[in-house]
Amino acid sequence: MIGLVVVSHSRSLARAAVALATELLPAQPVRVEIAAGLDDHTLGTDAVAVADAITAADTGDGVLLLMDLGSAVLSAETALDLLDTPHDVRLCAGPLVEGLVAALAAAGGGGDLAAVAREAESALDAKRAQLGAPPPPGGPAADDHAGSDTLIGRPQADAVFEVTNEHGLHARPAAELVSALGALDAEVLLRNATTGAGPVPGNSLTRVLTLGVLPGHRLEVAATGPEAALAIEQVRAVTSGH
Repeated sequence: MIGLVVVSHSRSLARAAVALATELLPAQPVRVEIAAGLDDHTLGTDAVAVADAITAADTGDGVLLLMDLGSAVLSAETALDLLDTPHDVRLCAGPLVEGLVAALAAAGGGGDLAAVAREAESALDAKRAQLGAPPPPGGPAADDHAGSDTLIGRPQADAVFEVTNEHGLHARPAAELVSALGALDAEVLLRNATTGAGPVPGNSLTRVLTLGVLPGHRLEVAATGPEAALAIEQVRAVTSGH
């Protein structure tokens, strides 16, 4: 499983970011290490501490580094030269907080290093969609499945639910749904039938958040695979708040 390292000038900031991510996505079997601050009260970054954190986070599948400001990137780059043994490491251009949440969800779902990095680097897509901003240059303008009349050619299970969860599919419930679906042997696509947004894969937190699902919206879901019916029930449970 992919390991994560948070590199920040502030130890308290890094701890708070990890606390937020792990509160939204509890019980993820992902190793998250912190290399932040020169001590509990002094701002700064330390390349040696970053190298140690990489070693601690790596279980053999690679490590993604999420960084805050300029010299955190420099320390992370320097750390790669300090490693005693080779590690598969990627430095992530995504935002620290949103990227960490997205990376934790993707890594917990078994994504490889490239997939986890993509999720983290797309972590602001939901905020852009919510504010009506265009996607960044070179980024996906819409989901690969968008515009299709059906979510999956011949789904083994499909349904449309009215979302009665008082928070819709924002932050915590979306993270809960992605975590639950990621543990199942099923391919799931979701579409906001009220706004027409989507469809998007149900195992991607960044994509699910772009649907902008609010209470009262209708969520269309289609699933294939051995646990397709169970996936439908998971969506039903989260959207109803039960």
